[in-house]
Amino acid sequence: MSKESYGVCWCFRRKFKLGTAEPPQEIKELFEVYSENGIMSTDNLVKFMTEVQGEDEITGEHVESIMEEANHKHRHLHLHHRKTMTLETFFRYLISDTNSPLLPPRVHHDMTAPVSHYYIYTGHNSYLTGNQLSSNCSDAPIIDALHRGVRVIELDMWPNSTKDNVHILHGGTLTTPVELLKCLKSIKEHAFVASEYPVVLTLEDHLTPKLQAVVAKMVTETFGDLLFTSKSESFPEFPSPESLKKKIIISTKPPKEYLASDSVKVAQSDIQKGDNSFEEKGWGTEVSDMKSEFEGFDRYEVEDAESPLEDDPKDRNANTKQNADPEYKHLIAIRARKRKGGIKDWFHDDPSSATRISLREHNLEHAVINHGADVIRFTRRNLLRIFPKGSRVDSSNYNPLIGWMHGTQMVAFNMQGHGRPLWLMQGLFRANGGCGYVKKPEILLKDGPDNEVFDPKKKLQVKQTLKVKIFMGEGWHLDFKRTHFDLYSPPDFYVKIGIAGVPADSVMKKTKIIEDNWIPTWNEEFEFPLTVPELALLRIEVHEYDMSEKDDFGGQTCLPMSELKTGIRAVALHDEKGDKYKSVKLLARFEYV
Repeated sequence: MSKESYGVCWCFRRKFKLGTAEPPQEIKELFEVYSENGIMSTDNLVKFMTEVQGEDEITGEHVESIMEEANHKHRHLHLHHRKTMTLETFFRYLISDTNSPLLPPRVHHDMTAPVSHYYIYTGHNSYLTGNQLSSNCSDAPIIDALHRGVRVIELDMWPNSTKDNVHILHGGTLTTPVELLKCLKSIKEHAFVASEYPVVLTLEDHLTPKLQAVVAKMVTETFGDLLFTSKSESFPEFPSPESLKKKIIISTKPPKEYLASDSVKVAQSDIQKGDNSFEEKGWGTEVSDMKSEFEGFDRYEVEDAESPLEDDPKDRNANTKQNADPEYKHLIAIRARKRKGGIKDWFHDDPSSATRISLREHNLEHAVINHGADVIRFTRRNLLRIFPKGSRVDSSNYNPLIGWMHGTQMVAFNMQGHGRPLWLMQGLFRANGGCGYVKKPEILLKDGPDNEVFDPKKKLQVKQTLKVKIFMGEGWHLDFKRTHFDLYSPPDFYVKIGIAGVPADSVMKKTKIIEDNWIPTWNEEFEFPLTVPELALLRIEVHEYDMSEKDDFGGQTCLPMSELKTGIRAVALHDEKGDKYKSVKLLARFEYV
């Protein structure tokens, strides 16, 4: 038992014990049950893995490899045979990365359905390094996104100053551009590092036909056989992700007119106001507020407009010019359709031609109030892309659940920042091996027994209840400086845990605060009734209590309920951007009751 000291003012120092992590009492009791004379054999561990961890298909060979790895890592704790475990090595195994709460990282969803049957990991303004107005454009954030498994990359193409080449640029004036060719080469090099499933390039085109021809030549020569093209101008339904492996797909509106290079203009009132309705510093607004969000929707007076709500601002004030370059048009495999008429007309489903439409986040919110069933039906065959509203100049994001609950495949996010919405996005796409494509649940793909369409606002019967026990946490003293959380004492950690899903399921709960301890032990249990577990994500955050200021961030993770394993598991935590800490973990038990 070592000690650490903290200075108070400059006249005296406080000393605190810095202990080592010890197995919680329940772990000790389980070890007694599944061991003999203080030693756990291979057969003992097989029995534990089957009865407690729910690993029905575990083999003796697998268990032996677990024991050998645990004993190799903790040789100083174990003096017995390498195919046995002591309490210490058993505990160290339980709180190791080997004992993940998620299914093994492999693709296991059916990947042969049309692309419209999948949620797709989608970026917005993928080339920006920071805020939406003045940050630089670069291929670096594109590379980072692809390495994280993002499968939809957006590029804004504008003429350069001499009108003889193409730049990637946001808004035409405010950001420092990057060359299109550089971005294309980076996409080709990094497209399939994290996943072999298709990458979609959504292009915002502000080019003359002459420059469209330049783009067509660049794209064709850069991607070569990786580029997916089709002789047909439309599909009755989209191909499957399986059939499009290692392919790059171009998606944009078929360009019948040249759009003049008008700068993006965001209302000054929006910039000043910003958008903190979902994400604020400190605690922010929790996902459970979706209940009031849906109630709030009903307060709007929303009618089908005779003219469409605004498209991307980059499409406004367009000057009609000559027809588009034919080679450029031929590259477009997923054709985006411009919205016409009222809200109900946007979601007209043409059985002869699957298409894609784009909506700003608040347009979707308006659409689902009175036309939620139409949105869900539309997204069974067609692609829907949602993008952030223009006032999010700080690259913040919106609540993705509204889109997912209505079948939206491409919930486009700013990947440049961080925050709770992005943690939910990262959580969903941890499923299915992190390949960037997650099969939508059947409730969104088929009508119910009475031909009804799924309604996220309707309160259903509880299907299952998740029980979570948070035992303890460790690793902060290894990953953080001694005075990171508090200058005068060790940290005071607590855990927030809850569900993000349909409004009836969304909730957050909180443990007690453990004062002055780098290795906190809570031993607290929580229950979460789930009416639609297919759309649920488990949220976990750790914070350090601060009486005088906002609480400090201590780690987070978001886990897809569809892949959550039962039993006692080590939950690795991530930083605010989503990168996993080297050492910080929680030990928790998951079971369904």
